[in-house]
Amino acid sequence: MRAADDLGHPVAVPTPPQRVVCLVPSLTEAIAHTAPEALIGATEWCAHPPGLDVERLRGTKNPHVRRIVELAPDLVVANREENRERHVRFLREAGVPVWVTDIRTVGGALDSMGRLLALIAPGSEPAWLTEARAVWAAPPPAERPRVAVPIWRDPWMFVGSDTFAHDVLTRLGAVNVFADLPGRYPEADPDEAADADLVLLPDEPYVFTPDDGPEAFDVPWAPVSGRDLTWYGPSLVEARQRLALALRRA
Repeated sequence: MRAADDLGHPVAVPTPPQRVVCLVPSLTEAIAHTAPEALIGATEWCAHPPGLDVERLRGTKNPHVRRIVELAPDLVVANREENRERHVRFLREAGVPVWVTDIRTVGGALDSMGRLLALIAPGSEPAWLTEARAVWAAPPPAERPRVAVPIWRDPWMFVGSDTFAHDVLTRLGAVNVFADLPGRYPEADPDEAADADLVLLPDEPYVFTPDDGPEAFDVPWAPVSGRDLTWYGPSLVEARQRLALALRRA
């Protein structure tokens, strides 16, 4: 079968592919829930579902591309933001089909996963994906808390616009105070979040804790799961409710 990935690149794969390597933690979880028998390799960061027993191929930014070629997968799944173009190019030049996703919104994530999973597991849409569509189709609440979401410190970096996390916040009714700064993850001083009602402190990629992060801000804060905020996959089914509870602290 020949289809185009999210970037319009043609990808030729058998239908369905029998040997899949995934270099995106969110999508590894989605594939493992939908077609576990097809998944043969993933990154060290692919922590869900717990107990996933596949070969680990280093990280998202430094995958063991030579070993991936040796595994002779029918398909490698990558992401424009999480993986490097040069690794995708290396694999394609070695004759390995690579499907690249480009996910910036909740709706885009649901549609992208629908297309990918229809390729890997033809037939009916997975129940979790159908449920996630219904959960995120609900309108945002009337409350409009102003929020700031750091993802790193030294230097401080925040969720900006044109990101999946920003769209999640918007769908929850929140106003991202750093949305107008240039860049998808702009650098800013914590003092610039002074007009926020709430700072959300995720546990990834930087692991913020009660002792590491809140002291930099003079506004209320709430811990959140980085997976709820940035992962697109089965976690989307319950992420909306948990994040909505965190926002009520504003």
